[in-house]
Amino acid sequence: MRIRLLMSEHARARLAAPVADALGGVPHAIVTPQDGGDVDAAFVSRDVTGRSTKHELQPQTQRFYDALRAAPGLRWVHTHSAGADRPIFGELQARGVRVTTSSGANARVVAQSALAGLLALARRLPMLAQAQRERRWAPLFGADLPPDLDGQTAVLVGWGPIGQALAPLLQALGLQVVVVRHSAADAGPALRTVTYDGLGEVLPRADWLLLACPLTGRTRGLVGAGEFARLPAGAHLVNVARGEVVDEAALVAALQTGRLAGAYLDVFAHEPLPAASPLWALPNVLVTPHTAGFSSGNEARVAGMFLTELRRWHASRMT
Repeated sequence: MRIRLLMSEHARARLAAPVADALGGVPHAIVTPQDGGDVDAAFVSRDVTGRSTKHELQPQTQRFYDALRAAPGLRWVHTHSAGADRPIFGELQARGVRVTTSSGANARVVAQSALAGLLALARRLPMLAQAQRERRWAPLFGADLPPDLDGQTAVLVGWGPIGQALAPLLQALGLQVVVVRHSAADAGPALRTVTYDGLGEVLPRADWLLLACPLTGRTRGLVGAGEFARLPAGAHLVNVARGEVVDEAALVAALQTGRLAGAYLDVFAHEPLPAASPLWALPNVLVTPHTAGFSSGNEARVAGMFLTELRRWHASRMT
């Protein structure tokens, strides 16, 4: 019996030949949601999710998810995303469907985005951009003078592919890096390492709190009012993890009161970020629409990961 793989039209056009090669000539069909019928496996490519978020779905995403739900024979799904925290994947896993992710495909890009956010805040670019819009010549003096990054401390939460790509970039700027991870295992030379339970101990020395961890039961709500209170005056937050890692109401309060000097935020408790959110208008906040990992090369890296997993999945079926 031939294998049936569910993909988007775009992915089918790009991957038909590589899929045939990965399956070694085994009879198969690549189908789309419009074709209907049961499937054995599926690839959720970036164009499937499009502008959808895990909170609000566009019609093409909903159709693809409906096709996944309507496939009783589905055994494996690969997704373009680094995490599998969208509700559909939990639902499929509860049915016994294996879900694999593209963790690491965009790690270097996300790390570069986090670094860009840090540098923009450190060099007062939001303030300077506002002066530019007002056609106002405003050199940085006095209280606006940026402190040197060299010698500051960055507390980096998460030691997956993103954290491991980001740490050496921070060190290259002269920052001392403290790693917070689920394991007590040493992250490496010149990297103090603590577990999530030790986060509170290292926050008082954090000039920069950078979140690059997965969303799990342990990290949901990891940073709240208590954690912000432990940060020193003038500290900044960078969040390229998930919005739910942070208590967003406490974050807004910390920014409004000046407890936090500023933040670069790519992820939010609800996405899209509601128009009424105070975060849009705060002068010390940079908001990007969950695009820290987007780049022109990501599609090819994700496709390569999918094809590798496809070979593994096919080999497991043959044993």
